[in-house]
Amino acid sequence: MKALRLTLGIISIVLFVLILFQSCAAGVVEAIEEDSESTASGSGVIVAILMLATGITAICTRKGVIGGYVCGILYLLAGAIGIAGHGMYEDLIIWSVLSLIFGVVFITTSIIMQIQNKRKN
Repeated sequence: MKALRLTLGIISIVLFVLILFQSCAAGVVEAIEEDSESTASGSGVIVAILMLATGITAICTRKGVIGGYVCGILYLLAGAIGIAGHGMYEDLIIWSVLSLIFGVVFITTSIIMQIQNKRKN
């Protein structure tokens, strides 16, 4: 489970670069089209920053139970923000669903680790 958390943390950091780049491109398109109502690029930047923060936290706290819960909540928050504010930026839905999946994995692994720790004691 620790290896899974480490892997997801590294994937999140790599995805940060991709999501941020796509969000900036969406911002340029919004500026060219003068679409002041769309918030897709802003939502994408927030999702990217949350993915980076959660990836770093996941790597640092991969052995702890509480860190897994924190990462799970941050992933779920990133997914909710991305789905709510995707606008014309349809790729953000993909990253948001992936973030939701990561959140469920982190919360599930934290529950399993907590049960295993109780059995050891």
